[in-house]
Amino acid sequence: MNTQMHNGSGTVPTAREYFRAFYQGNRLLYAAVMILNVSSNLLLILLSVTLGDLMDIAAGGSMKEFYKSCGMIAVFLILNFIMDTLSGRLRCLFLERAMRQYKEKVFEKLTQKSISAFSKENTGRYLSVLNNDAAIIESNYLNNSFSLVQMSFLFVITLCVLVWYNPFLTLLALALCILPLAVMLLMGGELANREQKVSRQNEHFVASLQDLLKGFSVIKSFQAEKRVQTLFSKGNHDLENARFSRGWYEKLLHASALSASLLMQCGVMLAAVWLALHGTITIGTVVIFINCCNYLMQPIQSVPQDLAGWKAARGLVKKTTQITEENVREEGCHTIDGFHDELALQKVTFGYDSEKAILQDISLRLYPGFKYALAGTSGSGKSTLLQLLMGAFNDYRGSITLDGQELKDIHSDSLYDVMSLIGQDVFIFNDTILNNITMFGDFPADQVNTAVQQAGLSTLITERGDGYLCGENGSALSGGERQRISIARALLRKTPILLVDEATAALDAETAHSVSEAILHLPGVSSITVTHRLEESLLRQYDQIFVMKDGRLAEQGDFENLMEKRGLFYSLYTVANS
Repeated sequence: MNTQMHNGSGTVPTAREYFRAFYQGNRLLYAAVMILNVSSNLLLILLSVTLGDLMDIAAGGSMKEFYKSCGMIAVFLILNFIMDTLSGRLRCLFLERAMRQYKEKVFEKLTQKSISAFSKENTGRYLSVLNNDAAIIESNYLNNSFSLVQMSFLFVITLCVLVWYNPFLTLLALALCILPLAVMLLMGGELANREQKVSRQNEHFVASLQDLLKGFSVIKSFQAEKRVQTLFSKGNHDLENARFSRGWYEKLLHASALSASLLMQCGVMLAAVWLALHGTITIGTVVIFINCCNYLMQPIQSVPQDLAGWKAARGLVKKTTQITEENVREEGCHTIDGFHDELALQKVTFGYDSEKAILQDISLRLYPGFKYALAGTSGSGKSTLLQLLMGAFNDYRGSITLDGQELKDIHSDSLYDVMSLIGQDVFIFNDTILNNITMFGDFPADQVNTAVQQAGLSTLITERGDGYLCGENGSALSGGERQRISIARALLRKTPILLVDEATAALDAETAHSVSEAILHLPGVSSITVTHRLEESLLRQYDQIFVMKDGRLAEQGDFENLMEKRGLFYSLYTVANS
């Protein structure tokens, strides 16, 4: 798969860019934690050596040597506590910054996708990436990276100390641990595969749960609870079964590592005691070897499992890269400074499926300041046409030009400075009414008030105030109130082209009429409105009405001309007003 594609910032990220996000401005913290961990391990080794010396002192030393060893032990314990405490705090700071930057990078790249991406893809994937996968990456990649370095250093420094005291026992310890270590490393690859399976099952489960909760009212009204329970149970079973498979394999890996380390420890202990009985080494050396075998045992127990988890987490980062590479709009390099000449479609054909065209051979011209209506039967392609004009899809045939510039060659930021869309699906987030209208933009109060009045929001704001919280997905508002906010949001931007896709469908007839009037009278704005409300008083105000049928432009003209033709528009109007 090609990992480089064009977008607004030049390229879609490779996995390396996501890995860099963990350490951006964070390398000093990472290095400090590593140094403290390694220093703490060194203190533990020195403590083991001191305890061994203490045993030799007990066998034939002086009180002066005893007091000296006691002082050294006290110093080691205090330093170890300080280092562990400081290391723990710095590690938490590192993880907080690393995960914050990583998730912000992921979300930034997701926002660079095309408008159509979220209609093609399941958002449950993104929820899984930013929730479940992120938690696994923090635990298995970042935390394990500290553990792997720490355990590796502990293993190496312990071996050096043991070689110093007795090379023969050290070689025996190595011989006893090499084969089990190799077995553990081989088993780690399967753990990575099982981690990937858990991630995939979690995606499916989150996506399914999201759909079920969104459709709760429909489920209840159709009394489909038992069927939905079956669907939930299947997804839940598949996810928990994948987690069980991963968890069981982790336990098997841990048990195998523990058995191997105990085998090494017992073998070394027996050999050390045998040498001590023959006078080859002292009791202190035996104690040192027993203690240090614990430090050899820890890496053998943890490194294979940590390494497997580390590899699996890297796979999740690469999976994130793949997801964010899909459906990224190939950005053009041209910019525009407004709408001055015409927006022209020439023989445009498009379909979501290459084998089935939704729009066929559409040709029309739109001019600055004119008001246009799109009418037609359901499924005739009206909403798809507006999506094309918003630059949602680049794989159309024919030509769409804005002031002579091909639409797909215009950078999306520049295009969205010229166009606004009021769609059927209303986006409201859990913040104040004011912030939902302005989308956190800085607008003069008089412009906000004008947009509020034009959208019919004055009563709501008078009653509740513009600081009223809208609730999750606008749950504290009615459908009509949510729709008015989306209308005010678009009106506030004052873009020269306004696309309106059934924006008044959720409003009562009186409010819908007043909002439509406000849009029709926006000075200097070219509006293109999809409507099923065929009211004569409104239709007469449009400069042109385009009538679509089966993806084709069937008729066009002003209200009087279309009525005189007694064609498709006449039929639609007659049925709507009968």
